[in-house]
Amino acid sequence: MDSKERDLNRIRYLRKEIERHNRLYYQLDSPEISDAEYDRLMLELTGLEEKYAGEIDLSDSPTQRVGAPPLEKFETVSHITPMLSLANAFSPEDIKEFDSRIKRLLGITGEITYVGEPKIDGVAVNLIYENGRLAAGSTRGDGFVGENVTQNLKTIYSIPIVMKESHKFPVPARIEIRGEVYIEIDAFRKLNRRRDKAGEPLFANPRNAAAGSLRQLDSRITARRPLDIFCYGFGEITGISFESHWDILQALSAWGFKVNEHIRHITGVRGCIEYYHEMTGIRESLPYEIDGIVIKVDSLEMQNRLGAVSRSPRWALACKFAAIQATTVVKDIAVHVGRTGTLTPVAIMDPVHVGGVVVSRASLHNEDEIKRKDIRIGDTVVVQRAGDVIPEIAEVVTSKRRGNEIPFRMPDKCPVCGSKVVRLEGESAYRCIDIACPAQIKENIKHFVSREAMDIEGVGEKLVSQLVDTGTIADPADLYYLDKEKLIRLERMGNKSAQNILNAIRRSKHPPLEKFIVALGIRHVGEYVARILTRSFHSLDAIMKADEEKLASLEGIGPVIAKSIARFFQEPMNLKVIEKIRKAGVRLQEATLTHESALTGKIFVFTGTLPHLTRTEAKSIAESLGAETSETVTRRTDYVVAGDAPGSKLDKAKELNIPVLKEEEFLKLVGKKSES
Repeated sequence: MDSKERDLNRIRYLRKEIERHNRLYYQLDSPEISDAEYDRLMLELTGLEEKYAGEIDLSDSPTQRVGAPPLEKFETVSHITPMLSLANAFSPEDIKEFDSRIKRLLGITGEITYVGEPKIDGVAVNLIYENGRLAAGSTRGDGFVGENVTQNLKTIYSIPIVMKESHKFPVPARIEIRGEVYIEIDAFRKLNRRRDKAGEPLFANPRNAAAGSLRQLDSRITARRPLDIFCYGFGEITGISFESHWDILQALSAWGFKVNEHIRHITGVRGCIEYYHEMTGIRESLPYEIDGIVIKVDSLEMQNRLGAVSRSPRWALACKFAAIQATTVVKDIAVHVGRTGTLTPVAIMDPVHVGGVVVSRASLHNEDEIKRKDIRIGDTVVVQRAGDVIPEIAEVVTSKRRGNEIPFRMPDKCPVCGSKVVRLEGESAYRCIDIACPAQIKENIKHFVSREAMDIEGVGEKLVSQLVDTGTIADPADLYYLDKEKLIRLERMGNKSAQNILNAIRRSKHPPLEKFIVALGIRHVGEYVARILTRSFHSLDAIMKADEEKLASLEGIGPVIAKSIARFFQEPMNLKVIEKIRKAGVRLQEATLTHESALTGKIFVFTGTLPHLTRTEAKSIAESLGAETSETVTRRTDYVVAGDAPGSKLDKAKELNIPVLKEEEFLKLVGKKSES
């Protein structure tokens, strides 16, 4: 066996093993290995697949779950069998009527066997497998035609790319599998916290988040969202037959699909009602949202006899839970400015009990949402809570309007600092972009001093809070006007600590231009965009003077980012802060490469702690000579620069025979003298 054949066998083994661990972790909640060991397997597989890029099929590899480049738009997919909606019911009496109707249509008097399932509050999808391999996936759409979201669905780890073999249930030649994509409540809250920190609009609820995530044109974004799925049935199937819906659910589980743990095999209408009450009782303790139950006739032969009416099958019923709602009056709509400058309208209401909790405030999310629901100050509204999520206004009771209600308008100035607010193209949120706005100053300063930005060591979250809360600083520029006397006034601050902080601030006074651009915290501008700006304009003044058209013409910067940059430098307070920083003696390293060097295009990876350079300084030196830097070692990497405690990157470099340099060798390569 030659080396290539051994590698291909290893690839097949790793794919199978990683998918097995995915199933253990994501579906059975019983992992066998640590996250570090899983990462090692995935890294090995990625390296082998890169080695044979273009020679092997990657379509069913677990490495493809990270997403693919953006699509221009979704294609449409026609469902082989329609995805019908379900008739709705709202009480045990409706369940009794459903059972009576089924018996009447079938002409029987005995008890009917049903299957009960939780009604997941998510997004319905259709998965097509051919010979056990995922061929396509789509949204429900209108029930007959949906959107092709195959690549997005592949990022969901609980969806098998290849169906698991089963002795009891042979894998069919072709099958349409129906499921509900959802996000767990805790994961939804964490997602919203991350979005709030990043200054992005919050999702209204888990279903809204799941739907928005599934319909991303860039599947790499979907891959970062905590999507999950429960599968509950199928449409077309060839190569195997079943007698009952219960057997279908068992087969789905055997094939590796995630089936809800609260499904029940039920006898008679009394059992259905008991199941309804059981699920009502536990809904608040479930980790995901359900808004009712689904009852299905178990026998497939009976289902075929019953058929469908209009767009709903006669053999199934969705019985929804009573909403946790109450009625109150909107007294005012206030605007909250978040830590990242996002303006969020909040309804101030007469206090009302909703699901055992007193509610007096509800987020209205954004101006578009207010307009869609036509919420006005003085309106009588229906407030609801579902799954213990943030209270929301479900609807306006327009019949109670008296004519003196006041429509809401988003302010054109920040209610905290008075700066002009902006709304970027493609976003629903209004933002304050004043770098010194008191509502967001702590977040702005924390970002300003971070390693990716000015890299001021020792100025952490607690110290920033102290400095702001005591009035010692009011904007990032004030950091450069601190002295020891001001610092030692702070709680638990001694002479040595104060001097260390002042030394760190002084060392940051000569940053590379791109690091300073990152430090300003401009919306949509991270290290990548800052690098583009630096290499294109060479100086801060040139960047500040560039108009939207010129910015948008740069490769990698589109109209949305261009508008964000231009507006930031049009804000007077931002210009004042920048000038204040310059007056404090901050001098930017604005010299950039004007000709190609021997390192142009070379890829460097830095690992471990270097003796004399910070990793940020080392990266800047390499990039100033036209090189690229990366956080990951691959076959495309040209050099790995290793310091103390280098970790797995060094192992990977040795495995791939990539040159490894010490700091002294790196400095010699780039034409710098060592400080040793």
